[in-house]
Amino acid sequence: AWNLFIARDTSSEAFLLLQLIANECYKCEEFWFAAKAFDMLEKLDPSPENWEGKRGACAGVLFATITKYKKMQMPHSISEVIGLLRESSYPQAETIIRTIRKYANILK
Repeated sequence: AWNLFIARDTSSEAFLLLQLIANECYKCEEFWFAAKAFDMLEKLDPSPENWEGKRGACAGVLFATITKYKKMQMPHSISEVIGLLRESSYPQAETIIRTIRKYANILK
């Protein structure tokens, strides 16, 4: 689905496909892909809904990492999730980053 999104040449089709990827991945608890999709959505449309989806998906990645819930969805490193959050303009991003770093240090 991600490759299909990248290949889309019309922005309206791409945006709708991206929304589908973000929401369906979130529902299926594939949080890393949902986080990437919500990140793109937030860049295209910085609405609170896209930020909330991204925030929740990033928290889901942390949850999966801590519980080792689904090894297949884990990013190569927590730093990738932090990178996604750093790109947000919402002040909550820094608080979430600090929390992720705290738990990442505990896991080491």
